[in-house]
Amino acid sequence: MSLPEVPGVLDVAQVHRTAAGIAEWQLPNGMIPWFPGGHADPWNHVEAAMALAVTGHLDEAEAAYRWLADTQLPNGAWHQYYTAEGIEDHKHDANVIAYVATGAWHHWLMTRDRGFLETMWPVVEPAIDFVLDLQTTRGEILWARHADGTPWSFALLTGSASISHSLRCAIAVAEELGHERPDWELSLAYLAHTVRTRPDGAFAPKDRWAMDWYYPVLSGTVDGADAVPHLAGRYDEFVMEGLGVRCVSNRPWVTAAETCECAIAHLFAGDRLTAEQMFSWIQTMRCDDGTYMTGLVHPEGVTFPDGERTTYSAAAVVLTADALSGASPASGLFTEHTGLPDIIETGAPVHESD
Repeated sequence: MSLPEVPGVLDVAQVHRTAAGIAEWQLPNGMIPWFPGGHADPWNHVEAAMALAVTGHLDEAEAAYRWLADTQLPNGAWHQYYTAEGIEDHKHDANVIAYVATGAWHHWLMTRDRGFLETMWPVVEPAIDFVLDLQTTRGEILWARHADGTPWSFALLTGSASISHSLRCAIAVAEELGHERPDWELSLAYLAHTVRTRPDGAFAPKDRWAMDWYYPVLSGTVDGADAVPHLAGRYDEFVMEGLGVRCVSNRPWVTAAETCECAIAHLFAGDRLTAEQMFSWIQTMRCDDGTYMTGLVHPEGVTFPDGERTTYSAAAVVLTADALSGASPASGLFTEHTGLPDIIETGAPVHESD
């Protein structure tokens, strides 16, 4: 298996060193915290596992998925945040929970290990069912449930967009294993329609956040001829030329993860030049040991949070390098939607949320 590299920006040895740093920070039980002594959330944990797989750290990646299987609750969910000592935040975030399907499909593309996929099906199925119980009649997915099961009253555009991609991965897993879940396909159709049309009241107002801007494209929900104008529409608001993508539009704080994700969105939209430029910009956040700072505040160029380096930032770099280079069998998961089902076109309602 060839490792990702982006000539003139990041070579194979540098990519390998970055991934090795993720592996070094992984706990013996498989959990991948944001940084040593920090917490983990299942979404970023899966992102890190995908980066490990791309760079040949398959044992470590599979240990990460075993940790998910071991910690999954009887209702199919996970808590929001975990530490080495236990649970830090008890709520159940729908997007965080759904992302296990993306990881499972990614690992299948990497390994074609049917045993792994069969082992993950009893994890993926209840996780997706838990998430879809939070779908409203209009199609969006409510953000989360409290630990007592009470749902939040609002949905997030970023979360619903990300879930649409995870749901496609879940359907792909089901189809590969011979399981029919037509209810998932319909739920995906309603969800994607709502993300595309964004009817009044569907999503909490989070327009300042860059992820609300590019995630509908990154997830593949806004695609084709619509993707380029969608990204162009708020480019100047979020992009600091030569520096990166602002996390929020009114702060001069650029982050490695958001910049990498936005680069992949542009690559999916067919704008490779912008994707390559963005990827080159965030190399200023690279540390000598191959780790990446979470973000920088400009014009001072100071780190924020102060000195913080995160496994999810490193993982975003590795996965973007893979998307740009086409090195791994899973490199097209976000840019070509490798093996994923088409989204049924519909605008009909689905079911009442709990």
